[in-house]
Amino acid sequence: MKKLIAVTFAAAFLFVTVAIAQQSGQSPHPPNGPGADNMRHPPNGPDGPGNMQHPPNPDPLAHLMFPPDMIMGHTRELNLTDDQKTYMRTEIQKTMTSFQDLQWKLQDQMELLHETMKSTSVNEQQALAQLEKVLDIERDIKRLHFGLAVRLKNRLTPEQQEQLNKMRMEHHPGMPGGPDRPPDQIQ
Repeated sequence: MKKLIAVTFAAAFLFVTVAIAQQSGQSPHPPNGPGADNMRHPPNGPDGPGNMQHPPNPDPLAHLMFPPDMIMGHTRELNLTDDQKTYMRTEIQKTMTSFQDLQWKLQDQMELLHETMKSTSVNEQQALAQLEKVLDIERDIKRLHFGLAVRLKNRLTPEQQEQLNKMRMEHHPGMPGGPDRPPDQIQ
């Protein structure tokens, strides 16, 4: 069960950081398909418009948040109090339940969007209205995970946060704010 929670929240945290990067106008992965890159970037490259790959931009908030599985995986090293552990477990469980409900809703709305787009002639207003439903649920998921990250961080002492930062830098030394890249050099 602990492994399932850790894997679920690792995936969820990754989803949130990707989503935050996308909302800030950055994309961790270039879009797929012919000319898709063309939509956001001017023509470039020797082969014509949009054929150059753009390097992914780092998540500007990753160094400021701590994944729930990282916190809960180091409870002893962080010397979390019983109160902190109880609070965090309760918040994680509530978030997991809400996340699962939202995932099911998202799946339903994505299926409806897929059905709308299947036709050779798509009703644009209907497609856009369905897309809005999908985007609303995605936004709710992002808010859910971001809110959890804020609540968990707020329960950590400054010393515990510093210890987590050191742990993260040991595993990801090139991360913004790390020893290889001071915070003032973050783009």
